[in-house]
Amino acid sequence: MVKQTIQIFARVKPTKKPTADYSVDCEEQGSNLEFMVPRDLADGFINNKRENYKFRFQKVFDQRASQEEIFETIAKPVADNVLAGYNGTIFAYGQTGSGKTFTITGGAEHYNDRGIIPRTLSYLYHHFSKDSSMIYTTQISYLEIYNEAGYDLLNPQHEASRLEDLPRVTLMEDSDQNIHLKNLSLQQSANEEEALDLLFLGDTNRMIAETPMNEASTRSHCIFTIHLCSKEPGSAMVRCSKLHLVDLAGSERVGKTGVGGQILTEAKYINLSLHYLEQVIIALSEKNRSHIPYRNSMMTSVLRDSLGGNCMTTMIATVSVERKNIAESMSTCRFAQRVALIKNDPLLNEELDPALLIGRLKKEIQSLKEELALVTGEQRSDKLTQEEIQQLEKQVNVYLEDPDCEVTLDLGPDMRKIHFCFSLLKVKVQERSCSQNGVSNGSSPSLMGMSDGEERKSHAELQKLRDTLTHRDNEISILVNMLKREKRKVQDVTSQIAQLHNQNPSTYSSSWSPPKPLQAEESEKCDTSIDYTHIHHLITRKRVPELSVGQQAAFEVFLRDHEDRLTIEDNRAVLQQRFVEAKTLGEQVYQIRIRVNELKTQLKIRRKQMAAQVLTGNQTESESDSVEERILNQIEEEKKNYKITSGYLKGLKTEIEHLQLMREKAKVKLQKDFENWWTQEGARLQGHSAENTESSPSHVSPLSCMFTRNNSPKVDDTDSQERRQREQTSFSSREQRALPSADLSFTSIPLIGDKQTDADIQAFIRARHNLLNNTVCCSLP
Repeated sequence: MVKQTIQIFARVKPTKKPTADYSVDCEEQGSNLEFMVPRDLADGFINNKRENYKFRFQKVFDQRASQEEIFETIAKPVADNVLAGYNGTIFAYGQTGSGKTFTITGGAEHYNDRGIIPRTLSYLYHHFSKDSSMIYTTQISYLEIYNEAGYDLLNPQHEASRLEDLPRVTLMEDSDQNIHLKNLSLQQSANEEEALDLLFLGDTNRMIAETPMNEASTRSHCIFTIHLCSKEPGSAMVRCSKLHLVDLAGSERVGKTGVGGQILTEAKYINLSLHYLEQVIIALSEKNRSHIPYRNSMMTSVLRDSLGGNCMTTMIATVSVERKNIAESMSTCRFAQRVALIKNDPLLNEELDPALLIGRLKKEIQSLKEELALVTGEQRSDKLTQEEIQQLEKQVNVYLEDPDCEVTLDLGPDMRKIHFCFSLLKVKVQERSCSQNGVSNGSSPSLMGMSDGEERKSHAELQKLRDTLTHRDNEISILVNMLKREKRKVQDVTSQIAQLHNQNPSTYSSSWSPPKPLQAEESEKCDTSIDYTHIHHLITRKRVPELSVGQQAAFEVFLRDHEDRLTIEDNRAVLQQRFVEAKTLGEQVYQIRIRVNELKTQLKIRRKQMAAQVLTGNQTESESDSVEERILNQIEEEKKNYKITSGYLKGLKTEIEHLQLMREKAKVKLQKDFENWWTQEGARLQGHSAENTESSPSHVSPLSCMFTRNNSPKVDDTDSQERRQREQTSFSSREQRALPSADLSFTSIPLIGDKQTDADIQAFIRARHNLLNNTVCCSLP
């Protein structure tokens, strides 16, 4: 294929307020993005600085551009080339908070916010289902480069271990300067749902931190790779291509953001790797450069083919047009202009199927060995392998069953095979003679006088009876096993009822009931299996710890004020609505099928009637039947409705699966936020409790008691009860004076009967009333 330059596009991040610091000029051959930077009056009246900066792209997507438009213009052509057998790469570049992750991965709040990765997966698997002329296999990998160290985001130990304990992905280079990644797993994905599950797992394991520029800033470079192999049935050629979807970490000015600690270290590594990327871009854009510094960083080494190699590469420059970010946006546009000068040389990745090639070479080796033995006259002394013995047995059976008398048995010059075939023929002849003698000796006098045809018929009937007897034996054994299984179930149920009766005879003596019937028991087993499947699914997603009663009450307060509560409720409502719509569409599809079958039955009856009229002479064959035409038109209309409704139902199913993934992702985020909040509140209240103990030993905060009780050693029960009573009395008196209208009775609060746990619950409720009391007092003038 002819060399082509890297395609560059620009996307403008939406702003809260309209701004006039930029303009977009769209033309037929491309688009221009222009920035207006007014002169600073502090530089004096004589100021020759430029005010307008114009940059050219293939297309500039303004603030109102949708994710669907981005995919159709940028990602879809690259995906089509990958299906044709070419490598492809799409990477987003820009400063922190300019919308790179939103463009590549998408948002988790709405279904229409899906990014390039989920839309590309949906497009590819939809193409696989439509194209039956090719056989496709896909594998997925997800690489994270954090502080110049590579990690596998699809590693199952990623959630349970620390980042430092995980095996690192290392680079290996062969003699042809091809890069290979050690410890990076390739996961098979048979359908779109499995691929989205892998994407969700990788996004959950990414390094994310809060910075002054972005509340959820990705602190690492991530490369999502789709490995695709396609092959025509019966063909020896295989096309293997790969698609890199790269989400680069954003560059930021440390002096401007003022970060420190671990975030500062991450920012240093991010800026350094982006600096090395720019060095590679500059070296590739210069014609006379003989050395390209790919090995300076891990990211440039992995993307060697994407930058000046065998790949079709596309870049998306994400810019923020707010006045404080104009300088960084212009720097991003300058980088894109340098990238546009690079030319790649994409090639069709087509090769022979390795399995077929190995089989062909084995046959060639075997034929060469046989020719060598024939020429030299040497006989082989090694034994025949099991595969050779099976092949010879098959050839002998084909030779014996062939009715042609002139057929030959081709064994080559190998005497081992010739001796084996003669011995095999001898064994078969002996077995046939023994079977004939047994039949003649065991036959009754009535069979002695039978002809050959009658004898063959009797043998066939005998064989048929033997087969029937074998089937009946199998049926009896199956029924016996089923009877034993049901008997075992009844015994298990009876033993469980007896155990329950022994544990609490007063309760179960009056309410004992006979064992449940078989259908009810099977339904309960189905429900239990469903529950276990759901629990296993949740365990594979994220192991959720069990919450105590106090933590559950605190979680309700935390959830009420959480920022994602409305989003979770909206997604739940949308998911329920989609389920109702899917059920309605399913019923419509079912009704359409019933109507089509009824119309086909009517059409069949009508054609029979018309055939009868033609036979009786009442009507000729050339005359058209209006009733038949009407039925055919109705069938065509129902088929059209069936296709349309089925398409809607399929799209709705994809949307429901995506909403379920977003819901699981929101649950994981909510759990992490609650754990962090619980840890911070526990540490703060423990410190507050220690200060109150030093200042006034008689006053202890109930919420601090709830956090510190689990970590403190147990004391005497009498002392703890007396101290708890004094705290309840003092706290109740103070709260009644502060909030006379509050109802402090705990009769409406469910308790479990354990003294320690009940005290924790009451302490949390008092702490909550205390916090509300402080809030009301502070709000009063």
